[in-house]
Amino acid sequence: MELLLAAGIGILTAVGLYLVFRAHTFPVILGLTFLSYAVNLFLFAMGRLAIDRPPVIVPDAAAYTDPLPQALVLTAIVISFGMTALIVVLALRGFLETGSDSSHLDAPRGGKGDAS
Repeated sequence: MELLLAAGIGILTAVGLYLVFRAHTFPVILGLTFLSYAVNLFLFAMGRLAIDRPPVIVPDAAAYTDPLPQALVLTAIVISFGMTALIVVLALRGFLETGSDSSHLDAPRGGKGDAS
């Protein structure tokens, strides 16, 4: 099971990095999303989750599950959703302003307001 989870995290990371290095904004956004999924899975896996154990300490429980990794992953999901929404709006605004969705800094503008 650990091998499957590690392979899944590795594949998500590889796909995310591949997409981040693309030349257009939409694949970059998808790559950042895949990277955030990989980090969330990594955090969740590092929590050593146990099945059928209470998440808080109770006097009659022999062992418990640490709730901190679950809280971290839930917080990371909410933050990544908000950041993805923001970056999509910024990419759309950049496309509407320049007429290009290229993420290169030296890309020709070609949109309105260009003197050349």
